Amino acid sequence: MRQIKTIEAVGHIICHDITQIVKDVVKDVAFRKGHVVTEADIPVLLSLGKDHLYVWEKDETKLHENEAAEILCNLCQNEHMTATPVKEGKIELVAGCEGLFCIDTKRLEAVNDLDEIMIATRHNFSPVQKGDKLIGTRVIPLVIEKVKMEEAVKVVGETPLASLRPYRPLKAGIVTTGSEVYYGRIQDTFTPVIREKLSLYGMTVEEHITVNDDKKKIQAAILALKEAGMELIICTGGMSVDPDDLTPGAIAGTGAQIVTYGAPVLPGAMFLMGYFTDGTPIMGLPGCVMYTKATIFDLILPRVAAGVTLTKKDFARLGHGGLCLGCKPCHYPNCSFGKGV
Repeated sequence: MRQIKTIEAVGHIICHDITQIVKDVVKDVAFRKGHVVTEADIPVLLSLGKDHLYVWEKDETKLHENEAAEILCNLCQNEHMTATPVKEGKIELVAGCEGLFCIDTKRLEAVNDLDEIMIATRHNFSPVQKGDKLIGTRVIPLVIEKVKMEEAVKVVGETPLASLRPYRPLKAGIVTTGSEVYYGRIQDTFTPVIREKLSLYGMTVEEHITVNDDKKKIQAAILALKEAGMELIICTGGMSVDPDDLTPGAIAGTGAQIVTYGAPVLPGAMFLMGYFTDGTPIMGLPGCVMYTKATIFDLILPRVAAGVTLTKKDFARLGHGGLCLGCKPCHYPNCSFGKGV
């Protein structure tokens, strides 16, 4: 920065905000830092008492904060994201569609470990609506050395840090297990809950089969749904460890590869996740999904809807933040549940 006379400032970039205060009328920023002074600005600046200005002198080894923000934006932006105009050295990315926000947390941390650079994001695997804010980027000083931005580019590499994955309108099939439901002794109150949750992500229940506590019948029902072209299969009932809880064994018997039976999440510890060889996901839902607002199902369903293939490691990571605190009233998703770093 250097100080110059205001009357000589045309074409220079202002290095700090300049506030205009008129009693009982206005108190606001008249000129924001980064503004390029024009001829018409001179009388206004003088009226604000600015006979001198601090301006930025362009240097081939440095970048203005607005230029740096553009670089950071490009490191983050992927399809389905829209960038806001640069303002005060900051650019934000917003969702261009409904979907699942994903961020590479390791590379994000590596970038933020660099001096004078910052990228702030939503939590990884956050479901978002069109127009939701996703990411904010900027550098700390008004100008930054080019070499530092080049280091950020090197750290990130060729693949953007973030992605927004639209939900897929999957056709779902449900297998309801339980002699008490099969013989009409009690009403099925589980399936309506699943239908409602699936609808949040554009999915519909196309087939529904109810069977009694018979392993072969459960297995046959699952395979029938698979044969019918269901793109997601959900099993309810018989998911505990009692001798007559047969659903996990029946799922394994269909040839599906089990990713996990059990997860470090409460409520939802007895959850099962697997995939058929063609990638079709299958889930076994514990009873808590029926009567608790937020469970492991709410954490996993958006990922499945967005086409994310889950691994055993993904479930292990859920333990950090996987304890629902049972708040009354429930504030999910605006709470800590499922939001481990």
